Formats: sequence, structure tokens, C-alpha cells
Amino acid sequence: MISHGFHRIALASLMALTISITALADHHKSEFKPLFNGKDLTGWDGDPKLWSVKDGVIVGITQGGREKIRQNSFLSYTGKTYDDFVLRVKVKLLNGNSGVQFRSEQREDYVVAGYQADIADNQYFGMLYEERKRGILPYWNEMSAEGKAEIAAAVKKEDWNEYVITCKGDQVKMELNGVTTLDFNDPDGAKEGIIALQLHTGPPMEIHFKDIEIKELD
Repeated sequence: MISHGFHRIALASLMALTISITALADHHKSEFKPLFNGKDLTGWDGDPKLWSVKDGVIVGITQGGREKIRQNSFLSYTGKTYDDFVLRVKVKLLNGNSGVQFRSEQREDYVVAGYQADIADNQYFGMLYEERKRGILPYWNEMSAEGKAEIAAAVKKEDWNEYVITCKGDQVKMELNGVTTLDFNDPDGAKEGIIALQLHTGPPMEIHFKDIEIKELD
């Protein structure tokens, strides 16, 4: 005959195991997970004439005799969409104009629309742009010259720069090399979407990306 004490012990053990499994799942969800394997473009989709992997780095290039692109072209992560998260990515711009898309939507012919952390060899590096939607958001034109100068001073030209992008509900925050370039509430912005990388039309350009990782938020 099984005693009541045994039942209590068994129940307590089961509850402890359940709590442990739940805690483990939450722990794994809170960790940063790589979106790029450092070897090839598995999990990503873009024009193969424009994107490749070299020495553990994603390379986007429109120069060197390649066909000139007629519209902005994107390399999109196809694994899933994301709503609330912290995204980290390192980028080195050799020349031209690029960006990191987030909470964006995939369209035909390698086109993406939505939020973009701008990467440019002009004054827009560090700005939040909305590709094929609202464009330059009002906050940027309202920012002081001193504020823009602080962002520009954080840029490492022709070197690796790290973006940290945090989205939680309406709140969007962007940091560039440790400097906060944006932290505002945007109720009109998308709340979920894909991650993607941009190649811009215009003069031939080259951009490198690495260490792309994301942590989902509860």
C-alpha cells in the first residue's frame, strides 16, 4: 500500500521538475541566438548575384562589374518574424548606403518595407528610417545639431560598428557603438516583422555584416 507521504513527495518532485523545465525554457528564450552561422547564407534569402559569405562575414556588393541594381535590394532572414527583442549586429560600410531592417515586411523581388537602422557614408548613420513607408521620421528633423553631431562622432568609418536595437511594444531604442541614437515611442510603427539587410541603389557600394544575434523578450 502506498502511503500519503509518498504521494506528497512524488507531487512535490513533479512540481519541482515542472518549475525547473519552465525556468530552463525561459532561460533559453532570454539568451542571444545567432541568426548567421558564419559559414553560408542558410536561413537567408536575397539576390545571389549581390550577397555572399567571405571569411565568416556576409558581404553585399554592387561594384566590381556586377549588374547595377534598379531598386534597393535586401537579404532577408527567413527563419521567423520577431516582435519584442534585442538585436545585435556588427557592420562595416566601405562606401554607399545601407541599413538593418527590423519589424519589416517582405515584398516581391527582394524588396523589404519597414523600420531601418540607417547605415550611410553621410549624416544619416544612426537614424531610424522607414523604408517604403514614412521615410525620414519627424524626430530626425527636430533633433538638434548637437545631437546629430554626437551620433556622427560615434561612427567608425570603414571599420566595424555595432548596432543594438531594442523593441518592446511601441518603444524603439537604437544604440550605435554604445551611444543611444534613438529612444522613442512609436504607436504607428509595426509591432512585428522580419530582419533584413540592405543594398542601396546608386553608385557601386560594398557592405559587410557579422555577429548577427537576437534575444527575444517576454
